[in-house]
Amino acid sequence: MAKLITSRAEDYSRWYTDVVLQAQLADYSPVRGCMVIRPLGMALWENMQKALDGMFKATGHQNAYFPLLIPESFLHKEKQHVEGFAPQCAVVTHGGGVKLEEPLVVRPTSETIIYSMYAKWIQSYRDLPVLINQWANVVRWEMRTRLFLRTMEFLWQEGHTAHATEAEAEQEAIQMMGVYDTFARDYMALPCLKGIKSDAERFAGAVRTYCIEALMQDNKALQAGTSHNLGQNFAKAFEVRYQTEAGEMEYVWNTSWGVSTRLIGALVMAHGDDQGLVLPPRLAPTQVVVVPIFKESEREQVVAAAARIVQDLSPAVRIQADTRDGVRPGYKFNEWEMKGVPLRLEVGPRDIQSGQATVARRTGGAKTPVALSSLATAVPLMLEEIQKELYGAASKRLSGNTRPVDSYDDFKSLVEEKGGFLLAHWCLGAACEAQVKEETKATIRCIPLDGAAEAGACLVCGGSSTRRVYFARAY
Repeated sequence: MAKLITSRAEDYSRWYTDVVLQAQLADYSPVRGCMVIRPLGMALWENMQKALDGMFKATGHQNAYFPLLIPESFLHKEKQHVEGFAPQCAVVTHGGGVKLEEPLVVRPTSETIIYSMYAKWIQSYRDLPVLINQWANVVRWEMRTRLFLRTMEFLWQEGHTAHATEAEAEQEAIQMMGVYDTFARDYMALPCLKGIKSDAERFAGAVRTYCIEALMQDNKALQAGTSHNLGQNFAKAFEVRYQTEAGEMEYVWNTSWGVSTRLIGALVMAHGDDQGLVLPPRLAPTQVVVVPIFKESEREQVVAAAARIVQDLSPAVRIQADTRDGVRPGYKFNEWEMKGVPLRLEVGPRDIQSGQATVARRTGGAKTPVALSSLATAVPLMLEEIQKELYGAASKRLSGNTRPVDSYDDFKSLVEEKGGFLLAHWCLGAACEAQVKEETKATIRCIPLDGAAEAGACLVCGGSSTRRVYFARAY
């Protein structure tokens, strides 16, 4: 089955697409640029959604839902926002067989319609803060698409908050960046860099954009989550004001933040191998699969033993038994490897006689006999070990491919030959940033929030710089 997958060394891009298709995460839609998310992909997204939703609610946020269609005039109320999204908008001009008086935009993001509602709901300081999240789909008319990483329609969550002060909004934006970083680390086994976007890379209409950036196995960066301090831009555009305790009218301060189904693409590229998916146990829809091995005369006994294992390990572990007829065990092994299941338990007549099962790890492929009486204790520990191993491998890759560089010639060579994150000085000039992007296809992924200040010379112009920033080629 692995023969259906191009090796990473041969063609990383093709490998990625092969894994997504062959592991049945998603498939191409009849609509160009859109995808169909298959049950395994949807189950992964649901596990991500469940974990993130709990983290959002633990920080005081509530879920709501806003319309898919937005009056076109709303997008024109915030100049930077409309300039940023106009090329990507899908517009409905007819409905019910007649031309609409005002075209409706299929939401590329929901700031405008949400803040129009906040203008109705917020009257007093007593109404603040408003902490709302929605799980939804959005449409952005992309020209070059790739399954999960960039599609015209995708699933995501978008948080939108309103605050009485700038300091509260800033704290919120930074807090939600931290929530995303914790989720990536604890659930996706994915270490990330945290920082702030340059002006050229920040969200359209934002004052500041915070982000987490991850490194894939081909040494390209992937933006894994963003959080925006919107200042009062949208509040002024939509007249979202409140009466202070002193009786004065003030504009609220807003934030928005979001992650999408591109996180599934990140999982594939961060952990997968030439056999297919490798899923972190905390997110894997099936953590353990039991494969009974038998001759037809032994079927009843072995299948019953597999059922007992499933019963003993449920519900502490997400487990299922593969009892399909007419499918050889070897084919089942390969299929579950392709789908990234962290642990496979093999059980046959000899195993039953010995009171054990053979446990195979998806990472490394090692097989270990484990007593049936010990499985309920041993399996959860093994799953946690795999989670830590994946994070450790990703951390080693990140640290081993993050390099300081001072010469522009060295920078160009490293971008082309090694990739990864390059820590270089930058003068804060837009022209120098644009030159690097044009000449190397590398962009400033983020300006780090931590680390000591360091005087230096800009990579391009030699102008003064107070700290290094992270450059990389990115998806």
